[in-house]
Parts: sequence; C-alpha cells; structure tokens
Amino acid sequence: MKPKTPSESAVTLSDLMGPQDANGLGNVHGGVIMKRVDEAGALAAMRHSASPVVTVQIDSMTFRKPILIGHLVTIYAEITYVGRTSMEVRVEVKAEHPYTGEVTETNTAYLVYVALDEEGHPRPVPPLQIENEAQALRMEQAKIRQKFRKEQLEHEAEIGRLSETEKSDRDGHHVG
Repeated sequence: MKPKTPSESAVTLSDLMGPQDANGLGNVHGGVIMKRVDEAGALAAMRHSASPVVTVQIDSMTFRKPILIGHLVTIYAEITYVGRTSMEVRVEVKAEHPYTGEVTETNTAYLVYVALDEEGHPRPVPPLQIENEAQALRMEQAKIRQKFRKEQLEHEAEIGRLSETEKSDRDGHHVG
C-alpha cells in the first residue's frame, strides 16, 4: 500500500456561525463545534484511507475561547498517526471576527477513526509519510497518546471484569 502524506488528506472547512448555532448569550454551542470537528476529522480520515470510516474515540477536545454569532469558523484536520486500521486526526478550530480580521485559536481536538471495507469490517490503511519536522513531532506525540489509549482500554476492561464479579457476588447472596 502506497504511503500518503498528511497534506494529501488534510481538510479545511469554513462556516459562518449564525443564531441557530448559539445560545441566548450569542455563544456558539460546544456541540455545534464538536459536530463540525468530527465531520472535518472524518473527511481527512476518508481521504487518507480512501474508504468509509467510523469515529471510535474523541481523545480530547479543548475549548479555549468562546465563538460568537457572526464569527467565521475555520476547521483544519490533519492525520497525525496511523495504525493498521485506525487513524488519529488532529483538528484545530479558529474563529475570525469578520470586521476586524482578528483570528483566535479556539479549540484543538484529537479523534480516532477506523477505516471500513464494503462489509463494514475494519480494513488496513496506508502508512503515513512524514513531510517535515512539525509532522514528525506530532507523530511522536500521537504515539504517546496511542499508548495511553491502549493502557486506558486495558484499565477499563479490568474495571469491567471487577464490576461483573461484584454483581455476581451480590446477586448470589440473599439478605433475609
């Protein structure tokens, strides 16, 4: 499978925020931004894998500044890491005030997608070919996040096993 560079699959989406996107104070709802972040991330993952994808994890979503009605929101998504069937995408959100041109970095998110074949099963994705030092650094950081995600899944599985043991112990004892 031929490697692909992050720039080959990168996505930029822009959207003007309106009253339908915001609360009564004029602040855009976080859920509106999260939806658009997921859309941009999924598009980058689809471009990289040349296949449908599913979101399997929103690793983190940091909200630094509010976005207001009338701001032009630009979302940039770039692949930072690939596994066998999964891809991590870094998504940056910026809001521009249309009168002043002032641009504010408002959000950063990391999402994980899995590529799917025609039957809906995970399928292999192309390797990631790094183009510069900034991408190499982001890939090293992504490897650390991937290791943490695996450890977290193992921890959650252990907690699940303990919870099932507690439940069967509790269900096996009758108070009378």
